[in-house]
Amino acid sequence: MKKRMLIALLIPAAVAAYYFYPSAPLPKGSVVDKLVVYKSKRKMHAYGNGQLLKTYTVALGKDPVGHKQYEGDNRTPEGTYTINDRNLNSGYHKNLGISYPNAADIANAQKLGKSAGSAIKIHGLRNGSAGYINKFHHLKDWTAGCIAVTNSEIDELYAAVKPNAIIEIYP
Repeated sequence: MKKRMLIALLIPAAVAAYYFYPSAPLPKGSVVDKLVVYKSKRKMHAYGNGQLLKTYTVALGKDPVGHKQYEGDNRTPEGTYTINDRNLNSGYHKNLGISYPNAADIANAQKLGKSAGSAIKIHGLRNGSAGYINKFHHLKDWTAGCIAVTNSEIDELYAAVKPNAIIEIYP
């Protein structure tokens, strides 16, 4: 019985520690050459030279199940893309651009008579809203199709992800 009580006390403490204490940073001098996102787990793994460097908890598009079909569907794309852009001055705290849409994405959207959309990013929180939200932002999927992390996490990713790094996004 004492073991169950101890576990019952430790679980809330571990959850509180996650939300209120900073996570371990990427190792100094890290170069991230690959990101792998598992949408169903809300996890993103950062790799350098085939080694897992860090795992991030993420928020996704408001309707995350399935591959992005068209602009406005609030889905996060699935497939293999690259990190093709960086922006220090967006409406969110920094962002890394994802090379969505590719030719297949455009063709699929055209079949539906719609635009595939664009501007899919990995980004921090909306400018001016970070304060108390921090890690609580991923308790609900809230983006229009992007992948969201905390501001401190996008800071380290912005510095560490090399241009044209691969990003694989799985269901």
